[in-house]
Amino acid sequence: MSISLTKAAADHLKGFLGKRGQGGGLRLGVKTTGCSGLSYVIEIFDETGPDDLVFEDQDVKVAVERKNLVFLDGTEIDYRKDGLNEGFRFRNPNEKATCGCGESFSV
Repeated sequence: MSISLTKAAADHLKGFLGKRGQGGGLRLGVKTTGCSGLSYVIEIFDETGPDDLVFEDQDVKVAVERKNLVFLDGTEIDYRKDGLNEGFRFRNPNEKATCGCGESFSV
């Protein structure tokens, strides 16, 4: 079981958390939505919950609720800036399909 970060994602998160002045790391989850069924949910966490699994990569913690791990195990989180567009990208080996707009996926 693992969740990993690219150097770009880790650097971005370290900078963001440093500017924020608090926060334990990134929480990664999924919610039911979109054409394909699931979409990624990310937020900063200050504290973990009893159902969280915490992964640490490059000195950044990533929390995932146990119930979401079946969808997210093995995911690599990247951060890209392309012109005016920037954001997190996910390389998830569990994805079977994504919708045309890129907002949702299925497993």
